[in-house]
Amino acid sequence: MSGRFAPTSGEIWLGDQRIDGKQPFEINRLGLSRSFQITNIFPKLSVFENLRCAVLWSLGYKYSFFKFLADLDDANKLAEQYMEKIRLDRKRDVLAMNLTYAEQRALEIGITIAGGAKVILLDEPTAGMSKSETLRFVQLIRQVTEGKTLLTVEHDMGVVFGLADKIAVVVYGEVIAFDTPDAVRSNPKVQEAYLGSAQTH
Repeated sequence: MSGRFAPTSGEIWLGDQRIDGKQPFEINRLGLSRSFQITNIFPKLSVFENLRCAVLWSLGYKYSFFKFLADLDDANKLAEQYMEKIRLDRKRDVLAMNLTYAEQRALEIGITIAGGAKVILLDEPTAGMSKSETLRFVQLIRQVTEGKTLLTVEHDMGVVFGLADKIAVVVYGEVIAFDTPDAVRSNPKVQEAYLGSAQTH
């Protein structure tokens, strides 16, 4: 969907535009953004600078060698707003490589949404986090993706049930269920595959 790999068949549409065959940067500019399972940030830039990079294109600056970044008030203000959303405003000038793992993941989420995308793809967003970090991160994801379409690949069922309005369960490449969280939770096939068979007494 994000253009990283070409589909073997079929078509992919984003709104009223067909996007299969397009480059990732083209798809991103049409309103779809993704984060990766392995954190993908600018390690030698500060938190603020990472977010400002993400908002520049969405504001239409594109490429310019005749503007000083410090003078781009709209970009700077928007980067500040996203920094507050992901709760890293106290780490504004900290280099990204010096953040904790959970903070780096939060920063990547910030970069993902800062480009103004309406469709957000997240790949294992809580991988490697402790239970307490995961709970906080699920809350953060819900807040920053409000009003957007969120599609996530996730194996932690607590995260899945904490985020999803609809869940597709895939086993060996086959979709065995696609329904609301409550319906999926009570589906015998899903219980057997992922949640453990229902116990009878």
